[in-house]
Amino acid sequence: MKALITSERYQIIKELIRWSLLILPVAVAIGSMVALFLWILDLAINYRFHHPWLLFLLPLAGVLIHLIYRSVGRSSEKGNNLIMEEIHEPGGGVPPQMSPIILLTTVLTHLFGGSAGREGTAVQIGGSIAHLFGKWYRLSVQDMQLLLTSGVAAGFGAVFGTPLTGALFALEVLAIGRMQYNALLPALIGAVAGDYTVAVWGVHHTAYQISAFRHEAYPLSAYLPFDGLLMLKVMLASAAFGMSSALFSSLVHAIKVVSGHFIRLKWLIPVAGGLVIIALTYLNGKPDYLSLGVAAEYPGAVTIQSAFHTGGADLLSWFWKMIYTAVTLGSGFKGGEVTPLFYIGATLGNTLSNVLHAPVGLFAALGFIAVFAGATNTPLACTVMGVELFGGEHVLYFAIACFTAYLFSGHSGIYSAQRIAVPKLLNAGITPDSALGDLGKSRPHWYERFLK
Repeated sequence: MKALITSERYQIIKELIRWSLLILPVAVAIGSMVALFLWILDLAINYRFHHPWLLFLLPLAGVLIHLIYRSVGRSSEKGNNLIMEEIHEPGGGVPPQMSPIILLTTVLTHLFGGSAGREGTAVQIGGSIAHLFGKWYRLSVQDMQLLLTSGVAAGFGAVFGTPLTGALFALEVLAIGRMQYNALLPALIGAVAGDYTVAVWGVHHTAYQISAFRHEAYPLSAYLPFDGLLMLKVMLASAAFGMSSALFSSLVHAIKVVSGHFIRLKWLIPVAGGLVIIALTYLNGKPDYLSLGVAAEYPGAVTIQSAFHTGGADLLSWFWKMIYTAVTLGSGFKGGEVTPLFYIGATLGNTLSNVLHAPVGLFAALGFIAVFAGATNTPLACTVMGVELFGGEHVLYFAIACFTAYLFSGHSGIYSAQRIAVPKLLNAGITPDSALGDLGKSRPHWYERFLK
């Protein structure tokens, strides 16, 4: 027994107890705040369903959001990127007001019909609360980095009900091609505790299910232990998922740059964005692409859940959701990108299943996780998300979809502060540990070249 309990193992046990005591209060606070956010958000979305005229006030809501950040937001407007920068290079700090401000402005965005998500809000709540506790604890720089990572994990795991995904996402999103394994256990503790806290508060998450399907027979099917034809279809669809991820990231950035170039009065940018959303809604003749896209405003509406069934999405539902979300976020409204990415992926998967004669439910699920994987460069976390949300039966297809989309999205992403530790291509000519935002400056996008 003495041989087993060495000084190193004693130190491990000591650190485990220490981190558990440090993280649990933080995760409970984050989970409680996320539960409050989800409850208020649900009320706001349902209120707009019963009062559709609120959409006409979206431009005014945009002005209010702009004024909130200009008056008390300070550096909070950088959002998730601020938290990632603080983990990479501590010093600037995460303002404590970030948490209530992002909650308020996200609810305002959804109340008046903006197309946004909720992951960004949960991650910022997690990072802000974790940093506040870290200052109270008087942690060292290294410990503060671990606590911030755990806060991100707690926020992500709590908002989607996927604790293991939350832990892996917090580690994988920081740098492409590299994970900080010393933060794995603290992140997992935070994610599990945050998710459990939301459940204790009685807030439930949307359940998804892939319908059973039959494998098609083809000449080699009798000789292969897997469905090779379906695997080929998955790879083709996943390449499209990855390219749509890159297109989404590019569109959001393009709208920010172009609107900032042509509209000198900054408060007019969200006004213009709100007017575009109103015009697009009347052009489409339906409100399906507003807000989250999870709950149905009326019977037959296109939602993430409807995309798992034949006829549950229009041919271009994914495209319209991409435009709505890019305009909303690019013009200064708040929320996040992930739930709209789920919508884009699920509806694109629905469309591609018809083109490729593939199972609708499976391809909606693959698009759900793969577009997210390509946009955030987190293929491992998204593969695990597939298992947590849809079960482990199709895990091989989940992995193929996420890793293929990750490659085909190229060196793009929704987080400009994300570092490139290991480039996706060996001869990409990228400086190690450069940020995605810096890469965009050295290689101008087509719209930046056009403006010049």
